[in-house]
Amino acid sequence: MKINPLTDRVVIKMLESEETTKSGIVLAGSAKEKPQIAEVIAVGPGGVVDGKDIVMEVKVGDKVIISKYAGTEVKLDGEEYTIFRQSDILAKVE
Repeated sequence: MKINPLTDRVVIKMLESEETTKSGIVLAGSAKEKPQIAEVIAVGPGGVVDGKDIVMEVKVGDKVIISKYAGTEVKLDGEEYTIFRQSDILAKVE
């Protein structure tokens, strides 16, 4: 199956976070922070949302930093994705 987001929605896949600190300490699962860097998998077409014209500024393949507690998590074909509004994306990573 394929996810096709609507209007200003973006589908992302979280990138794996580091499991060791810079000094080499291995972190337990409960000590890890939720990763905030993700890869864009699909992008909605934009359009008019709440009377405002929305132009999509991200594209498939972009690496982005996302808000920590935003989005809706979905599981499809054994893969985990998160659907965000474009406004919940804080920055692009280059």
